[in-house]
Amino acid sequence: MKRFMSPEELARDLRFKRTRSQNTLLRSLPDDVDEIVRIFEAIADKIRERVSGTALEAVYEDLGPGFQFLTASGGRQSKDERTPLQLRMQLHGIFVGEVQALEAAGRTLWDFPESPWAFHKDMARQCWDEARHVQAYEKLIEHAGGEVGEFPETTFLFEASCHADPVLRLTGVNRCLEGLACDAFRSLIDYGKNVGDDIIAQAVDFVLADELTHVRFGSEWVKEITRGDPDRANRAREFQRETEQAFSFGSQRELAREERREAGFSEEEMDEIEAWSAIAPQRATLVRAAEILRDRHRARKKEVSAEPLDSFEPR
Repeated sequence: MKRFMSPEELARDLRFKRTRSQNTLLRSLPDDVDEIVRIFEAIADKIRERVSGTALEAVYEDLGPGFQFLTASGGRQSKDERTPLQLRMQLHGIFVGEVQALEAAGRTLWDFPESPWAFHKDMARQCWDEARHVQAYEKLIEHAGGEVGEFPETTFLFEASCHADPVLRLTGVNRCLEGLACDAFRSLIDYGKNVGDDIIAQAVDFVLADELTHVRFGSEWVKEITRGDPDRANRAREFQRETEQAFSFGSQRELAREERREAGFSEEEMDEIEAWSAIAPQRATLVRAAEILRDRHRARKKEVSAEPLDSFEPR
C-alpha cells in the first residue's frame, strides 16, 4: 500500500463535491474592508464554481462571493439559535472532518512503521473512534433535515496530516484540529441543551469524550518524540501557531477551556491560542465586507435582469 498519500488521492463516491481549501487565502486576509471586498470580487467566479451543484449554490446566488461571512457556522456560535442552514452546514462540515480524521489516523498508522508499538495502538484506537463519529454525524445530518454531499468538502484536515514528520502531523491534526473540535462540540452541546434537542446534545457529548482522548494522544506523543530536541519542538509550536491562525477568522474562537485542560493544554497554551486568534480579521470587518459584496452582487443581477432581451443576442 502506498505511503504518504496526497489529498487528491482520497476516494469519494458521487455524492461528494470536493474543493480546494481556502485556508491559505483566508489566513492572509487583512483587517481591511475594502481590501477584502477587492480580493473576493477577483475570485468570485472561482467561488461560484466551487459551490455549483451543492446547497450553497442558491446561497451564493442570493448573497454573492462573501456569503460565508454571513452564514458562518464555526467558531463562537450562539447557544440559543442557529438557522437551519447554519446547523446543516456545521454538521456536514464536522461529518467530512470526521471522515478525513479517520483517514488521517489510518495514514499516520501506516506511514511510520518504525514508530513504537504504543504509538500504533493509539492511532488504531483513534481510527476506531473516528469510524463511530462518522456514523454519528451522518445520523445527525439526517436528524437536521440534511443529506451527505449537499455542501462542498474541503480537505484541510487531511492536508494537515500529509507531513513527513509525525510530530507535525500530530500537532496539526490531534492538537490543533481536534482541539478546535472540542471548542465547536462544546458549543453544539450547549446549543442542543438550550433548544431542547437532546439528540444533538447527547450524541455530540459522546463524541467529545473521544476527542479529548485524541488531543491527549497528540499532546503526549509530541512531548515524547521531541524530548531532547528543542529545534523540533519549536518547529511543532510554530506549525501549531500557523494552523490555529488559519481557523481564527473574525476573532470568533471561544475555547472550551475545561475540555482542553483535561486534554492536556496548559493555561499558557490556551492564552497563546486566544492571542493568535486576535491577529485575524475582526468579525465586524468580515461581515461589513460581505454586506458590500452582497449589495453589489444583487445590484449586478438587477441590472442584468433589466436589460432588453436583444442585448443578449450575438453580434
